[in-house]
Amino acid sequence: MTTSDFLPKPYVNLPENGSITCQSPSNIALVKYWGKYGEQMPQNASVSFTLSNCRTETTLTYTKKENNGSYAFEVYLDGNREVGFEPKIKKFFDRIVQYVPFIRAYSFKIDTKNTFPHSSGIASSASGMSALAVCLVAIESQLLGATNLSTAEETKNSTTQKASFLARLGSGSAARSLEGPLVVWGEHPNIKGSSNLFGVKYEGEVHENFRNYQDTILLVDKGEKQVSSTVGHDLMNDNPYAEARFKEANDNLLKLTTVFKNGNVDTFIKLVESEALQLHGMMMASKPYFILMKPNTLEIINRIWAYRNETESKVCFTLDAGANVHVLYPENEKTVIQEFIKNELSSYCKNGEYIHDVCGLGASIL
Repeated sequence: MTTSDFLPKPYVNLPENGSITCQSPSNIALVKYWGKYGEQMPQNASVSFTLSNCRTETTLTYTKKENNGSYAFEVYLDGNREVGFEPKIKKFFDRIVQYVPFIRAYSFKIDTKNTFPHSSGIASSASGMSALAVCLVAIESQLLGATNLSTAEETKNSTTQKASFLARLGSGSAARSLEGPLVVWGEHPNIKGSSNLFGVKYEGEVHENFRNYQDTILLVDKGEKQVSSTVGHDLMNDNPYAEARFKEANDNLLKLTTVFKNGNVDTFIKLVESEALQLHGMMMASKPYFILMKPNTLEIINRIWAYRNETESKVCFTLDAGANVHVLYPENEKTVIQEFIKNELSSYCKNGEYIHDVCGLGASIL
């Protein structure tokens, strides 16, 4: 597919007003995407667990306006106007207007809320941008009226792809939040249907060991990151190890496809933890270099390693582009690992805060 495939047919219906509410979760990458080119295109393929409890719910209210020139919108978080978010939405609209040109015809109220605290240190760009994209595609489906797609399943696949395509233009990782529990984003020669333009549900065989996989997010640092993800991605352009990293990521994704099939959790652990550390290694090797981990991040990692050695547990960690730690573990260890987190790891979290989550199925209209 090419970008032209996402240009709409002429609209046949332009209602005066309306409203739609959608939700979309965050996700945590197992193989990391770090480095991009062009318009939000990934330098390597990635795969993620879609989460369930950490999600954004967005109500998009629209009213037809007379002037089809500039955009008209306001953003609200938890009922309060958030002017600081609006430049990012303006940039998003600039990128997507050719694919959803109706956004010039309406005034919008974007009313959004997260099921996790805004100051929790969990990036809300993936869930927020994907939720907004789902709303926009749902509205466009109404504007297009009758579709020439032959089945409801084809219609669903088409709208999901477009929502992922649009979400990517707001936040790269948002492309992976539309479906679940495993989503691949980025073209990979060994994964059929994979694309740089949108995320696709991983359709390969998945062993029962990875069903309902658990993720507890340890909130180590709730402050604003010293380096934004956008700046971090851009620094990969001059990173001397970038090309080797992109190849390693694609190789690791291929290895994970075998792991998903055979259920080898020990190999899963090695690959996932290595990927997390490589991500932060690239940050430390950038010019200028930077470190997003905090001392407590390292303390948690060492505690997890020690616990695993002592108990032969299958618990492991991964990291986002920040200080927080995602503790991953099979469902059959849920009770004992959550006790371990409560008794031994929570003291390294800001105010002792953490969030229990589990793999989910992606976005939906509410």
